[in-house]
Amino acid sequence: MPTAPVEVALEISPRTRVDVVNVRKRVSETHGDLLETFPQALYSSFHTTAGYLEQSLASRLNKKRNGLAHYLTFFRNVFPEGAGYKHDEMHLREELSEAQRQVEPSNADSHLAFISAGLRSCVTYRLRPGEPVFFIDLDGVNGGRPRQRVTTILGFNTEEEVARERIEVPMSAHPVDSINLKDPSFGIYARCQQLIERHDVAKGRIQLALAPGEDQAGLTVNEYETLLMQHDLAEVLHNPLRFMAEKSRHLLANPRAIPNKTIGYAKYDMVRVFNQLVDALKLSDSIVEQIVSRFFVGAPARHFLRMKRSVSLLVSDRDTPGEGRVNQGRYQSPILVQWRRAEQRTRFVDITLTRFR
Repeated sequence: MPTAPVEVALEISPRTRVDVVNVRKRVSETHGDLLETFPQALYSSFHTTAGYLEQSLASRLNKKRNGLAHYLTFFRNVFPEGAGYKHDEMHLREELSEAQRQVEPSNADSHLAFISAGLRSCVTYRLRPGEPVFFIDLDGVNGGRPRQRVTTILGFNTEEEVARERIEVPMSAHPVDSINLKDPSFGIYARCQQLIERHDVAKGRIQLALAPGEDQAGLTVNEYETLLMQHDLAEVLHNPLRFMAEKSRHLLANPRAIPNKTIGYAKYDMVRVFNQLVDALKLSDSIVEQIVSRFFVGAPARHFLRMKRSVSLLVSDRDTPGEGRVNQGRYQSPILVQWRRAEQRTRFVDITLTRFR
């Protein structure tokens, strides 16, 4: 058995805009059984519209034929391409040059589907015989050309905690808000690097987690672009079906107007969308009724978004041998999202550093 963690990198060229690649199989084809000797592995994506599902959810979806495809189709229908997203209005994107506006992908739908479906940039999978590990790309082709993707897989035996700290994050007075935790003014990344250096961690993981008692909020890793976060995501938090209604312009345009007694008709009208999710997750008819009812009576966003209370960041010395660093893609940022005002206009986040053995 290897005495140290092993990390490999894969380059992926998507075949279609939405593409699913079995990374475990790809590693086996290129590196043999190098990683199969480890009981677990950390899979990391360096992109904001491509990543992984947690193992528990992925395993559940994989038990049913086309379960994963139906699950992704559900969120693609809720966030249809070209549904009036501010992020896609390039003339409003002040951070882009004119040349960049010409090639920048219109992909707000992919960002929102990534966040809402619970896709993650960094996940740990335990080795299970024959179980695939899928790299899911929601925006793999731009302008007819495949986008080049990179993912790393880090095999290890055990994980030990070496440091834990709690930090305070100031929030605005707005009930719906998103905060870029990578912003240097918060000092979070600087503190993470200090912990990595102090404990000499070459390969490991940083976990950012909402402290106990912090509710009505979640964490994700994505692109912190102002229009995407402050407008498009905010719209979703107020009304999860807003962009689907914008695209369809039918009964869903005013879901609150549907009386409870017509819930059966509403379910029928949405069968194209919900039945795929029902099949993928093996939900009963009674649960389907509950889900549809939640949407039409304006339930909180937490019932819809699969946003989690924690996110993981890869620590690796792949590019700086012997010196661990937080490894992320250029546009990746951990983001704290709240859909109810914090009482003291602050929230607390726990930083945990672990080392892979």
